[in-house]
Amino acid sequence: MAAIETSTPTNENEGPASVLRRTPSRGKRPRSAVTSGRQLFIAGNPNSAWSRRFHDLVVGHVSDLGGADLLSEAQFSLIRRAAAIECELERLDALLSVGEIVSLDAYGRASSHLRRLFETLGVERRPRDVTPSLDEYLASLPREDEAAVPQTEDVPQTEEAAP
Repeated sequence: MAAIETSTPTNENEGPASVLRRTPSRGKRPRSAVTSGRQLFIAGNPNSAWSRRFHDLVVGHVSDLGGADLLSEAQFSLIRRAAAIECELERLDALLSVGEIVSLDAYGRASSHLRRLFETLGVERRPRDVTPSLDEYLASLPREDEAAVPQTEDVPQTEEAAP
């Protein structure tokens, strides 16, 4: 445990006295289970179909934005909210497909919120750079000793008939 030594006077007549103060320490688990990825939600069933779809959507959107290491915590939070709205919209889609009555107002509002979240995030597919490096490109070229020498085709020569 770390300590900080400070000098503070104990009273006016005495000189400074050394006092040890404990620095705040982090516990065994400095981050929550949700933050560290040990749990999907604070409470709830992480094995439900909704939760599995939610996780898949979050992973997909994180990938579309270039990976988790490039995202701020705020962006990650917006991705989670967008995934939740998407799951609910997909649930409403399923109800519509079997002829159930769904509030189209709620459906439209959720769709609009989702679009605004994606607009805020700037979601667009950002492909990874797969352009080979100069060394990789040069290694893929045939070597000079392996370079193809122009080969002549074996074409049977015909003798021209004399007139």
